[in-house]
Amino acid sequence: VQLVESGGGLVQPGGSLRLSCAASGFTFSTYLMTWVRQAPGKGIEWVSTINSGGTRTTYADSVKGRFTISRDNAKNTVYLQMNFLKPEDTAVYYCDWTGTRGQGTQVTVSS
Repeated sequence: VQLVESGGGLVQPGGSLRLSCAASGFTFSTYLMTWVRQAPGKGIEWVSTINSGGTRTTYADSVKGRFTISRDNAKNTVYLQMNFLKPEDTAVYYCDWTGTRGQGTQVTVSS
């Protein structure tokens, strides 16, 4: 199993980023996928989950209305569109498949 996150970077408050997670080694289209994050000095925080077909999504209250999770089962990829970013969104973002995570991608929100 391999999960490869990408798309992080440095962005100003109010800006946007789109994270991607390319998955391989399992039947991607049959599993729900999750994004989690870890801010400096803090534990893992659940961010969002999408079901296998992409028809149901859930979000943490802290990101609801600003982040959108989606997936492309033809490309074995899950996305996280992040808008109106805040400094408190600064974290390493990981996609998660049944507890397995990739290396993460750093998101820094700062002016």
